Amino acid sequence: MKLAYTMAPGRGDTDLVLHGLSADLAARGLRCCGTVQINSAKHRNGDADTGPCDMDVRVLPGGPVLRISQDLGPQARGCRLDPAALEAAVALVAAGLASGADLLIINKFGKHEAEGRGFRDVIAEAVAMDIPVLVGLNALNLQAFKTFAAGMAIQLPPEPAALKAWVDRVTATVVEPA
Repeated sequence: MKLAYTMAPGRGDTDLVLHGLSADLAARGLRCCGTVQINSAKHRNGDADTGPCDMDVRVLPGGPVLRISQDLGPQARGCRLDPAALEAAVALVAAGLASGADLLIINKFGKHEAEGRGFRDVIAEAVAMDIPVLVGLNALNLQAFKTFAAGMAIQLPPEPAALKAWVDRVTATVVEPA
């Protein structure tokens, strides 16, 4: 199956692993589509520390960096996801996928995907197009992802070598002898 997920134990560790993987694969010439999360503790103008919940995603391969979190103030608790910004990222990824890709990387199957929104349709479209999909996941949304994947996804360890080996396996093209 060409649908896989990975989960790293520490906060932000899955983001780091997927970001590094996407850079390595791009350097090898693979056409990666999707998003990787590159969290930032500062606003883009660099002058205001907004805490640990700021989330930025880079649209692959060389797309923009989008802030997908919103500043709800220092007393805010819980999710700071900006749904409109997430949907803007989804639209950019969907357009990129339509242009062709060797692999779709989605930084996180999160609450929005668990509820039927976010990148859920993009993931399904890639699977239907036989494009391999690698998704970052956390324990909170594991059951929702498993339900969505209907037994078609495999878990990969959050180790670069294991992820690269899987990508090599699912993106390999068979060359017929001359």
